[in-house]
Amino acid sequence: MPQRALLGFSVRVYGRDLPSYDARAWPDLPSLSVSLAYLRDILLYLQANDIRMYRMHARVLPYSHERTAAELAREVAWCGRQLATVGDLTRESRVRLGVHPYSIAVLNAPNEEQAESAARYVEGLANMMEAMGLGPEAVIVLHVGGVYDSVSSSRERFIRRYDALPDSARLRVALEQDDHRFSHADTRLIHERTGVRLVFDNLHHAVLNPEGIPASEALAYALNTWPPSVRPKVHFATPCTEMRRLAGSARIKAPTWTEHSDYVNPFAFIGFARETAALRPFDIMLEAKARDLALLKLRDDLNRFAPDVASRIR
Repeated sequence: MPQRALLGFSVRVYGRDLPSYDARAWPDLPSLSVSLAYLRDILLYLQANDIRMYRMHARVLPYSHERTAAELAREVAWCGRQLATVGDLTRESRVRLGVHPYSIAVLNAPNEEQAESAARYVEGLANMMEAMGLGPEAVIVLHVGGVYDSVSSSRERFIRRYDALPDSARLRVALEQDDHRFSHADTRLIHERTGVRLVFDNLHHAVLNPEGIPASEALAYALNTWPPSVRPKVHFATPCTEMRRLAGSARIKAPTWTEHSDYVNPFAFIGFARETAALRPFDIMLEAKARDLALLKLRDDLNRFAPDVASRIR
């Protein structure tokens, strides 16, 4: 029987009041050790709720632009025993971990210092994952970055900076299209030059697809960029449809279709799962504002409305 697809959520845990990283300001010297203590508690929560995929906070390894590669390496080494212990718990819980430092690691920044800082952090995260003993399914998901002078030159800078990463970091990086700047077609061009694996995001594709590539084609292409021995993952979200009352005002804000919904629309998910059932198996990171509560609600909804889908989802 094929392995059931994992469902995951990102960062915050609402089912319990669990911090996700050491959020102290730099004068107070945030620590990877504190972040790992929080991650241990999160893993125990995931284990108790049979949740098998989780995205760590982007700053799980404390970050500032001034930190050198040597400083990041020293912190990982200093926490070596703790990293190994948390890694053991990750394997015991059979949880797939990942991280998405979208606003920190901008490899294609025109400013060389900013780009070098981003590369150092990606390398530090990769070293942290290695110290935890995580498998190749644990990836660092990046966006291409900003459009500064032009789309083509910004793509070229990403390619150059990605190629300059150490092997250990390149093997951890996956690239996701975004909803404003770089479409699936852009990430496809980068994959063809570098071999970087791609993460397909259904909502990003719906709102930014000027080339008109069918979602099924884009998804199949992204899945096939992953090594045969590593299960791909995708991001799934449904757009926010609710009105929002502006803070301190009687005015109403209309929905922004790029914004994630609080909970996942189960019928959209059911359609997605059925339409993609014949493709290469993949895991699904849910992007919803209610985080773990959205995942648990979707499970209940699938059991009620689509038992055939529920039987293929964990």
